[in-house]
Amino acid sequence: MMTWLAKLIFFRFMGWKIAGDFPKLNKFIIAVVPHTRNLDFLVGVLARTVLGEEINFIAKKELFNPFTGWFFTAMGGSPVNRNKNENNVNVIAEVFNQRERFRLAIAPEGTRKKVDRWKTGFYRISIKANVPILLVNFNYKVKKVSFLKLFYPTGNLEKDFKSMEGFFNKAMQVIS
Repeated sequence: MMTWLAKLIFFRFMGWKIAGDFPKLNKFIIAVVPHTRNLDFLVGVLARTVLGEEINFIAKKELFNPFTGWFFTAMGGSPVNRNKNENNVNVIAEVFNQRERFRLAIAPEGTRKKVDRWKTGFYRISIKANVPILLVNFNYKVKKVSFLKLFYPTGNLEKDFKSMEGFFNKAMQVIS
C-alpha cells in the first residue's frame, strides 16, 4: 500500500523520475548532492519507498526532540551530536561494522546553504568502515533522482573529491 501511494505521489503528482541502478549491496554510503532544499527529505523518502529499499540517515540531534523524534526514528534516522568534541566518524563506522545491513544517506555539504567545500566526514566514514559511496543527484530542474556511480575511495581526498564533483556537475547539466 505504501509503495503504491509513494509511486502515485512521486511519479504522478510530483512528476519525478529515477535514473540509474540502486546497488544490491548491504552496506554503503549514499552521498546526495546537492542538498539545497527542505524538500530533499521528502524526495529522498519517496524515492526510497518507491524502490522498496532500506536507507538510513543521520540528522542533527535537535530534530530528535520529544515532538518529532519518534517520526525521524521511525523513518530510519539517528541523531548525531554535531559538537566538535564528538568523533562521529568512528561512531558511525562502528555502526557499519555492527550491522548486517546499513545504507547511510548523507549530504556532503552538511547544510542546505551554498558551500565552497564539502565536509569530509562521509568520505572518512567510507574509508574507516571500508564501504563504497553511492553518488546520488537530486536535480530539481528536470525532477530526477539519479544514481550516478558506486564510488570506491582511494584515500586521496583531493583527487577523489574532484572526481566525485565531476559526476555531480555532469548530472546537473543534463537536460533530459
